[in-house]
Amino acid sequence: MAGLHLAQLNIGRLRYEVGDPRMAEFIDNLAFVNDLAERSPGFVWRYEDDSGSAIETRPFASDPRMAINLSVWDSVEALERFVWQTVHKRFYGRRHEWFERMDERYFVMWWVPAEHRPTVQEAVERLRHLRQHGPSDHAFGWESLPAAQLWKSARCA
Repeated sequence: MAGLHLAQLNIGRLRYEVGDPRMAEFIDNLAFVNDLAERSPGFVWRYEDDSGSAIETRPFASDPRMAINLSVWDSVEALERFVWQTVHKRFYGRRHEWFERMDERYFVMWWVPAEHRPTVQEAVERLRHLRQHGPSDHAFGWESLPAAQLWKSARCA
């Protein structure tokens, strides 16, 4: 979409505390996967806290093990390629080792002006909207993007 970029928020409840040895492989590879994202065609921006990732950010005060990933991409195709056609897919395939299963939506996308960088609060609001109202122009998942097809074989949301 001309003048617009695609923002995405992905949340997950960690199975263990960040310092737990069972989380080590995931934590130790965050920088690698984030660097890969930043070098990927179409990458625009990602939220970082003082850790250099977003692993220390806790948007839900009631749930200290809830982790987030918030980024902006220049197109659906760029995000889809990164998620499903890079090493990211291997880590996604092992998510059950590090994240609890969630029964409610944990992934949301929305269009933003090209120069906009969403806040964590804005992103969480979009996820809440999607959970309460379903897909709309305000908040949606892969199923709302006809150009996106790769998610169908490795469902993300």
